[in-house]
Amino acid sequence: MTELEYQPVSFKDVLIEMKDISELMVDLSYSAILFESREIAQEVINLEESMNKLVYQARIQSILGARRVEEAEAMSGLLQVSEAAEKIANSASEIATIILKNIRFPAKLRQALPEAEEVTVRVVVAENSGIDGRTLGEQKLQSTVGMMVIALRRGVSWIYNPDRDTRILDGDILIAKGIESGVVPLHDLCGAEIPAPEEQPEGGVVTDLDRAVKLIVKMKDISEFAVGLAYTSLLFNNKEVADEVVSLGAKMDDMRYQLDLWILEASRRISNVEYLRGLLYMSSFADNITNAAGLIVDVILRDIEIPPVFRKIVRESDEIITKIQVHEKSSLAGKSLKEASLGTVTGMVVLAIKHKSKWRYRPKKDERLQAGDIIIAKGRRDGECRLYELSR
Repeated sequence: MTELEYQPVSFKDVLIEMKDISELMVDLSYSAILFESREIAQEVINLEESMNKLVYQARIQSILGARRVEEAEAMSGLLQVSEAAEKIANSASEIATIILKNIRFPAKLRQALPEAEEVTVRVVVAENSGIDGRTLGEQKLQSTVGMMVIALRRGVSWIYNPDRDTRILDGDILIAKGIESGVVPLHDLCGAEIPAPEEQPEGGVVTDLDRAVKLIVKMKDISEFAVGLAYTSLLFNNKEVADEVVSLGAKMDDMRYQLDLWILEASRRISNVEYLRGLLYMSSFADNITNAAGLIVDVILRDIEIPPVFRKIVRESDEIITKIQVHEKSSLAGKSLKEASLGTVTGMVVLAIKHKSKWRYRPKKDERLQAGDIIIAKGRRDGECRLYELSR
């Protein structure tokens, strides 16, 4: 075991890095499943070591930072948020570990993952394409096509969580995540063709596997949505949003019960249960992430003081959360989310819309925006700027 050494850093910087790393580990874990990549799975394991060091730093900082009872209460809230990030990271690490142990996942699951609300794709950059030779900062992928590069492979080397100064070259293999409508523009920008759907192999097929796979994808969507809402509730000190996270936790419990029951029934009908084992791990993964979201909102539901530094933590991380009001003269007023194309125009994912006093969570594409509506969205900072301009 690596010996941990304390480094004097701010609690804020530690929590920002913990949030970013835990979210990256989740994205890479799903990517490892989708592309059957042991290399990506190994990077998740490597990131866990970085997370362990940050957890140690966070605990030390919480002890050093509290001199009075009031300070201790605020620190306990931040420490609980750090524990949630650790829980998410540990769950991602478990998925990576089983991939390295050659646990199989049904091909239908890998086919269905691109149908999730936030999809992951693999694209090869062609020579003289629109992105060839440009840095990620220059291209602003997320705010132009709605996709964010989480990793790229150049030759035999991988670059994980590339920054704005990373230059894209022809032959690079990009792993990107984002909205489904951004898949075609990203392929066009890279000069790549969208691959044909993967054929389902004969072995290990269960007749109603589609139902279980769709449930897994829905659980994935809910777990990621729950984390986004959890940070939103703390950022804006909103118990109503926190209650929605608790509701999502109950919904996740019901979905996991349904899936577990189906897997037990299916195990009697097939000889090779290896594929079913992968589904069990996936449901546990989604459930653990949702539970971590519940741990975050527990802070606000128990009226634990949230120090002002928390806003900086969320606002300075890789993916920020923003709250923007639609003004009367805005071009968004009167448009549906599909007509506004916020995902491809700004790269921001809309988590919720507040119309008058009513919240609408995970709004559908036909949801129509009105003047005075409050939009809660997550994405990159340049995407926030575009969304702000559109709302004026």
